[in-house]
Amino acid sequence: MSTSSIQATELPPAGNNDTTPDVVDGLAFAKLYGEPLFKLPNDLYIPPDALEIFLEAFEGPLDLLLYLIRKQNFNILDIPMAQVTQQYLQYVDQIRKHNLELAAEYLLMAAMLIEIKSRMLVPSNKTQEGEEADDPRAALVRRLLEYEQMKLAAYELNAMPQLGRDFLHAQVFIEQNTVLHWPQVDLNDLKQAWADVLKRAKLVAHHKISREELSVREHMSSILRRLQDHKFVEFSELFDPSRGAPVVVVNFVALLELAKETLIEITQAESFAPIYVRLAYAPV
Repeated sequence: MSTSSIQATELPPAGNNDTTPDVVDGLAFAKLYGEPLFKLPNDLYIPPDALEIFLEAFEGPLDLLLYLIRKQNFNILDIPMAQVTQQYLQYVDQIRKHNLELAAEYLLMAAMLIEIKSRMLVPSNKTQEGEEADDPRAALVRRLLEYEQMKLAAYELNAMPQLGRDFLHAQVFIEQNTVLHWPQVDLNDLKQAWADVLKRAKLVAHHKISREELSVREHMSSILRRLQDHKFVEFSELFDPSRGAPVVVVNFVALLELAKETLIEITQAESFAPIYVRLAYAPV
């Protein structure tokens, strides 16, 4: 990124020997403080501090350091600290001449680079377990990788379309008519509405539960009377599903009570064969 700024001072009137035309093809040469300049000045003076050129603009020390590494295709996991530190200090010397406050942040990173470089020159001592000591560059490499990931993510977010920058909401003026137009109701629509009302009415129907007294003893007596007339009765024939689930349940409980009191026998000829019920034989 290159930026430049030029400041010019106000000049005295040119001499009588100036042969520069006042106007060239009807256009002015330049503008000075907003006024058109139709004559070239005899002496153009530019102060030394008026022209400033920044070859690269960085967002911080990590950005500069990452730029130096990527520009020269260095392995970020094996940074040559001597070369990178030297190049970094050269850039810091340049910005210190123009902006001391900006250079303070970069000087802190420069001190860290010098410290890492000096630690690498000292022979590394092994730990008590016999392992190699940690690389002094490990913390710096981790910070650089994290910064690079965040920077790439920021570029991807910036590339996404943004409201107000890349596109605008479409606005269309629609004239509204104040006259109301009621829709036409068809006969089929009326029938469908009535069917929906009936459907909702069925959903709120009440269910009444009545109490019915059922006696287990009565069902036990009924089963014994039925077995007296038959030698064997199939298990399913002792139940009448048409009388409802409560009666069937009580009848089954009565059957279990009879078997418990050994008044009946429940037999089966083989596996998966029909189950039969008969009266138990009384001992002689």
